[in-house]
Parts: sequence; structure tokens; C-alpha cells
Amino acid sequence: MEKRVLVYNNQTGIVEKITFLCRRENLSVLVAADVQQLYEMLDKMEIHLMLVDVALNDKGWDKGIELIMRLRRKSCIPLIVVSAQTAETAKIMALESGADDYVTADCNPLVLLARIKSQLRRYTQMMGMCENIDKIYRIGGLTLDDSRRTVTVEGRNVHLTPVEYKILRLLVQQRGKVFSNAQIYENIWNMRAVGVNNTIAVHICHLREKIEEDPKQPKYLKVVWGNGYKVG
Repeated sequence: MEKRVLVYNNQTGIVEKITFLCRRENLSVLVAADVQQLYEMLDKMEIHLMLVDVALNDKGWDKGIELIMRLRRKSCIPLIVVSAQTAETAKIMALESGADDYVTADCNPLVLLARIKSQLRRYTQMMGMCENIDKIYRIGGLTLDDSRRTVTVEGRNVHLTPVEYKILRLLVQQRGKVFSNAQIYENIWNMRAVGVNNTIAVHICHLREKIEEDPKQPKYLKVVWGNGYKVG
């Protein structure tokens, strides 16, 4: 089955670089010229991966980040950001806003193709698993509905950031398994973990504040001293 890659805002000419390569891999490249067309194509067609070509400032705080967040709320399909911006801060902002990967516009097209194929494999495997398991996870009064991407605690809706949701889902789906800081980071950001303890600790702290009645005595999200974190 041919898979469709939807490119938005082809400012860096990424379409011209990858179209031929994608065709050889039975991938169809579609282009959305503006946001309205992007949303229409997502609504009316089966899209398997998005390439979002955006300009970002060195802090990441601009319309590109807002777009990524809106797209992630709308769809869970793989989303790869393509940008001329090389600043690490912008990359981190994009990933924390919901992007699955980030590549710079000057990257080797073969590297980008490999990343596209990798994300498509992960997504296909995930969807295959989801066909055979309940997407609703319940642990005591905590409920995570992965089809709707919602979390409730004792019937109360809890708003989580995209990163917080991914961390909680990872731990809930493998209830009882202890994940180290590095394992959590590599699962969520798809990047090698270097000096990430504080980053994970901050997200865990925010998660506890939102889902725990008493964050200092957590009922759901627990620390295993010297090893990492687990749910249950």
C-alpha cells in the first residue's frame, strides 16, 4: 500500500529534494500550500506522515511552534519538522511541542528519507498494536484514553502538555516497569540522552502536581530511588 507524506510550507525546497527518493520507496509526496489546505487534506485524505517546513527563531517561540501544537492536538500521525534553524533551543521547543523528529533543511536527503521510513515503521507498528488492545488504561482512579488523548483522575479532567502526556502514556502502558531518566528521554524525544536528569525531573514534578492528590506522597507516579520512575 502506498503511503502518503504531506508537506506543508515548502520554503526550503525539501519537496524537490525527496520526491524522487520517496517514489522509489512507494511513498507519495503531497504539498499543502497554506494552513487551510493543510487541514482540509488531513480531514479528507488518509495521511501517514507530515513534514512541516517552518522557520523558527533561536528561542522557538513563534507561529511555527504554535502550528506544531495545533497539529498535534488534531492528529497523532508522525510529524517531522524541517527548518533552516539549527539552534538547539528551537529543536527542543519543537520536540516538546509535539514533533516526533527535527531535521535541518541542509541535511542529506537520504538521511531525511531514512527518518521518514523510521517514523512510518514506528507508527505502523503502534497502530497494529492498537488494533488488538484497549486504548483505555485504568489504574485506580486514573484513566488514560489514548484514542481521545485525554486523562482523568477521579472523574476530573487533567490537562497535560504533549510531553507530559507521552511520559505518562509510556509509564501507564508498561505499568510496573521502571524507566530510568535516560530511557524516558530516548523514548519520548527519540534522541540520545545526555545530561537529561533535570529535564525529566521537571516534567515528572509537573505531572505529579496535576494527577496526584498529594504530590509529596504520590499514589500513581512513583520514584524508585537510584533507578527511575514507574506507574503502579
